Amino acid sequence: MIVGVVAGVSGVLIGRLSLRQARAAVEDCRRMLARQSVEGRGDLKAIRDVAVCRYDALSEMSGRLSFSVAMINGLGDGIVLTSINGQSETRTYVRPVVGGKGEQPLSPEEEEAVRAARLGLGPLVPCRSAGRP
Repeated sequence: MIVGVVAGVSGVLIGRLSLRQARAAVEDCRRMLARQSVEGRGDLKAIRDVAVCRYDALSEMSGRLSFSVAMINGLGDGIVLTSINGQSETRTYVRPVVGGKGEQPLSPEEEEAVRAARLGLGPLVPCRSAGRP
């Protein structure tokens, strides 16, 4: 009996979390569609949406010196450029974005930059997922 109650409560919690994520995705889509209809008929292939997400990628460095910048066109295609800055070295990565999704897996910070660019929240946006172990 206790197992059934625990399973039921777990199911309800998972359902609520899924519903919250679905509502957020629907709201993002609504904002993107509203933005596209207001802006008219520009060149959809031209880079028009840019967002920068700054964060501390490494525990040895502070000051939010690492960043991910998404540059996206009206179709959701473009790139996300990431620079991870440490004390003795810097690494830079670029990943293609097609239809608002990375062709390769994106880090949470890269996903945040792409999302912010698609929603027109840029150029500099707070990085909600900032900070890695």
